[in-house]
Amino acid sequence: MALRVPLKLRNPSRRPFRSRALPGCTLQTRNAASQALAVEEDPFEDLEPASSIIADGPSEEIIKTFDPVKQSNERSTQLPASRYQFRPPRYYRGPLHPHQPPPSSDPSSREFKAGPFTLPSLQQTYHATIAPDLMTLTYKHIPFGTPPPLRPARLREWDDSSPYHKNRARRGPRGGDVLRLLKKPTTFRNIPRLEKITLHTMVKAAKNDSAHLHTAGMVVQAITGVRATPCKSKRDVGQWDLRKGKFVAVKAELRGEDMYHFLNKCVNVVMPRIKDWHGVKGTSGDSSGNLSFGLDEDAVALFPEIEANYDMYPAKMIPGCHVTICTTATNDREGRLLLSALGIPFFGKLVD
Repeated sequence: MALRVPLKLRNPSRRPFRSRALPGCTLQTRNAASQALAVEEDPFEDLEPASSIIADGPSEEIIKTFDPVKQSNERSTQLPASRYQFRPPRYYRGPLHPHQPPPSSDPSSREFKAGPFTLPSLQQTYHATIAPDLMTLTYKHIPFGTPPPLRPARLREWDDSSPYHKNRARRGPRGGDVLRLLKKPTTFRNIPRLEKITLHTMVKAAKNDSAHLHTAGMVVQAITGVRATPCKSKRDVGQWDLRKGKFVAVKAELRGEDMYHFLNKCVNVVMPRIKDWHGVKGTSGDSSGNLSFGLDEDAVALFPEIEANYDMYPAKMIPGCHVTICTTATNDREGRLLLSALGIPFFGKLVD
């Protein structure tokens, strides 16, 4: 007896399926299927009857006897305290590490620096008076829509007077191969300002006696407030009997408040007391806004830190020094305007 499939379930693309079952098997199969459907299955039959969700909580006696503080006090060996309870981690181990250091503004941070509580007077003068004046003096108004001017080539071309000039690279400017910095229009974002001050002194007598070098380091550290760094000679100089690799100089690099404090002492204390001193030469500069001047031994002795403790330093061992002032100006004219406004005088022919 063949099963009849309804017309909706028939697949026209396939031939009808015909079962060749034995007589009597079909009836037994139908009876077993009807009995299985009659029994309703329990969906929670496979779960354990005893579960932590259904189980009762701890008794009142157990709750009263639970005292974690007493247990920790009665413990024979105490657990180690957290390493980061009072101090941040010593090293930064990445953003995914469980222990992150606090921000640098947090007093508990290792990088926290108190202040600045008040700015140096010279820095306050710069922000209040000098910076607006410099912008007025160096500002050049360009109306909106004005096409930019054509800039000449920075490198010189060959005149083709020789056949060897063909396909040759361009030459540098006259007077040297160093290209000057490009002059950008002055705005409130690029007003010339101080960047750093480098103090350098070379002691020739240090090649034979290191006491001169130690004294120079103490003097530089006293007048700048920054630890001096010793410098070695880079090459042999037979005229000075100088050997390569010997410590013969010290230097100190000033930034931030130390820079303004040092320049303020130079302008208001030391320079007015130097006898027969006209100022800084107008030819000083590297055409990139950085200017230098020198102070002899008598001028260095006029610093208040040296003058108050003059007996501590041997009179013949106080060295002179070279002062290099680095600014963000792109030419010597703007750098000279900045230093003139800060109080440093210039004399002679001014070379831009």
